[in-house]
Amino acid sequence: MGFSANKHQQVNLDDNFNTLSDITKKFILNSWAGRFADNIFPAINEERFAKLYSKNSFSRPNTPVNIVVAALLLKEVLRLTDDELLLNILTDVKYQYALHTTSFKDQPVSDRTLSRFRKRLYDHEIETGEDLLKDEMIAIADKMVAFMKISPSLKRMDSIMVASSCKKMSRLEIVYTCISNLSRRIQADGMEKILTPRLSLYLQDEHKNNTLYRSKTEDLELNLEKAIEDAASLARISAVAYKETDEYKMLTRVLREQAQFDKDGSVKPKDKKEIGTDSLQNPSDPDATFRRKAGESHKGYVGNLVETMDENGAIITQFGYEQNIHSDSAFCKEVVDELGMQEETVTIITDGAYGGEENIRNAREKNIHLVTTTLLGKDPSVVLGDFVIDENEHEVRYCPEWRVPVKTSYNEKQDSYRVLFLKEHCDTCKNRKACKVKNQKKYAMVTITPKTVARAQYLKKLSTEEYKELTRKRNAVEGIPSVLRRRYQVDKMPVRGFLRSKMWFTLKIGAINVKRVLAKVLSPSFFSIQNDFSKSLTMKFHIFKALLYYMWVENSLNQSIYAD
Repeated sequence: MGFSANKHQQVNLDDNFNTLSDITKKFILNSWAGRFADNIFPAINEERFAKLYSKNSFSRPNTPVNIVVAALLLKEVLRLTDDELLLNILTDVKYQYALHTTSFKDQPVSDRTLSRFRKRLYDHEIETGEDLLKDEMIAIADKMVAFMKISPSLKRMDSIMVASSCKKMSRLEIVYTCISNLSRRIQADGMEKILTPRLSLYLQDEHKNNTLYRSKTEDLELNLEKAIEDAASLARISAVAYKETDEYKMLTRVLREQAQFDKDGSVKPKDKKEIGTDSLQNPSDPDATFRRKAGESHKGYVGNLVETMDENGAIITQFGYEQNIHSDSAFCKEVVDELGMQEETVTIITDGAYGGEENIRNAREKNIHLVTTTLLGKDPSVVLGDFVIDENEHEVRYCPEWRVPVKTSYNEKQDSYRVLFLKEHCDTCKNRKACKVKNQKKYAMVTITPKTVARAQYLKKLSTEEYKELTRKRNAVEGIPSVLRRRYQVDKMPVRGFLRSKMWFTLKIGAINVKRVLAKVLSPSFFSIQNDFSKSLTMKFHIFKALLYYMWVENSLNQSIYAD
C-alpha cells in the first residue's frame, strides 16, 4: 500500500454538505464537529506517517492518514468503540464534516482501518524504536499552545500509575501458567509424546484447579516447589525444538526470576525477597512490572505528564510512558534533557519526588527553574543555608552569625568541610543546635556540605510568597490522573504489553488536549474575542459559495449560447 496525501480537504461544488438545509449547516458549523474540522483536523501532519507505507506510487493508495488519526482522537474524546465510531462515520454527517469526508462518495474507512493503522505504528516502533504517534501528538500540542496563546514559560508536572488489565497472579500461578502454555503448544504441534506423565497433567483443567485453588494453604509452598521442578524439567526436554518460541522464552524467564539452582543440579524456589520488581507479573502481559508507592501496590506502567499553562489555559505538551519501576526523578531528567537549552527561563513546578540536587543542577544549566513543592529525605535547618562557602577555593568564609572560621579543611572524597571556630563564639550562639557543634579541646567543630547548604537555601525559598504561589499553581495538574481514570478508563485499556498500551495512553493524552481546545473555542468568551475572525471566515465561506454559483451560471449561459 503506497502513501498518498489526502486531496479531499476542501468543500467542493458537489459536496454532500451543500445539499443540507441552511439550519442543518448552521448547527453543524456551530457544534463540536465544526470546531474540530476547523481547529484540530488541519493540525495533523500526514507526511510524518509516510514511512509506514510503500514508496511505490503505483500501489493501492492508503486511507488518508489525517482522517485515521483524527478518527482515533474522536474515538477517545467521545469514548466510543471502533465499531461505534465506524457506524457514526458512515451515518452521521457531523462526523463526516469533522473528518472532512463529506465530499467522498463512499466513506474511506472500514471495520479494519483503525486496527491496521495501529498495527503499522506498532510494527514500525518494534523495527525502528520511533514513536510516530507520540511525536505527532506533541507537535499538535505545540500548535494548540500557539493557537490558545499560552506562554511556554510555565509548566507543571505529575505522574500517574497505569494498571495493567491482566489478572493479578501468585508466584505459583505464574509458574504453573508458563508450564501449561508451553505444554499446550507442544500438544498442538503433535509432540506431546516428549512430555513425561507428570508434565502431561498440566494439560488438564482439573489438575490446575486442584493445584491452584483447592489446595490447603499449608500445601501451596510444596506445590510451588513441585511446579519449579516441573518447569526446569520441561525447559530441559523442550530446549532444542522450542528454544525460539515465546512460550519457551517465558518459561526460562520465570525460572531465572523465581528459581534457585544448586551446584548439584537441584532446583528450588527463591526467597520472595530475592525476586525483583521487574519480574514477570502475568504471562499475558510480560512487560508489566511491580512497584509499591505511597503504601499501595501497583502492577503495570507509569505515565508522566507536563502541562504548559497560564491564564489562557493549559495543554499537555510533553508526556512519557514507561514500566512502573521508572522513577519520577528519571522522568524529570528526561523532560529537562528533551527541553534542552532555553533562551528565556522556563519554570517547571513538580512535587518532591522529581527533585534532587542533580536534577536541579541539570535544569539550571539549561536555564530551567525546577521548583519542587517538597524535598525528599530529612530536611536540614534553614539556618544552615546562611553558611558562605567558596567552592573554588574550598573555604568556608562565614557561619550564619558572620563569624570567620579559625580553620577550614576540605574532604574531596566526601565533598564536606570540617570547620573550626572559637569555642566562646559557638558556646553562646543561638544556632549551636542547628549547626550540630562538637566541642574539641581548643575549638568548636562544625561539619557542613555544599549539598546541605543548597538544600537549606531551597527550603528557605519555599517559605516565600512567590514559591507558595507557584506551588498553588501546580495543584491543578493532579486532576489529570483522576480524569484519565474516571473518563478515559486508563486502568482498563483493552490491550496488554508496553508498546500497545503506550499507544492507547498517547491517544488519551491527545484527547484531553482536543477536548480543552474544543471547550475553549465553543465558549462564549472565546467567540466574543474571536468575533472578527469568525466573521471573516463566514464571509469567506459565503464569497466562496457565490463564486461557485457564478461559475455555474456562467457555464450554463455559455452552453446555451453555443447551442443556439
